[in-house]
Amino acid sequence: NLGEMSVTRASVRLADGTIGHGYVQGRDRTHALHAALIDALMQTDAAGQVDRAILSPLRAAAADRQTARAAKAAATKVDFFTMVRGED
Repeated sequence: NLGEMSVTRASVRLADGTIGHGYVQGRDRTHALHAALIDALMQTDAAGQVDRAILSPLRAAAADRQTARAAKAAATKVDFFTMVRGED
């Protein structure tokens, strides 16, 4: 059915008791565990380090993909305009 997909969920508890949860599209357990671990680490003092090392590069890659997609779409843009025929 339209709108249905598989989702994998993971939860982790760090040694200090911090709990992180991760949900990812598909059935990749490792990906869900990584997401949960990052969620837990972002709740600790290591948040800045995790952001610089992991999240910032991911944001940059997503922005690059969006820019490339926009450039590809712009290349196919057609400008339509109306010309007055002058027969009035």
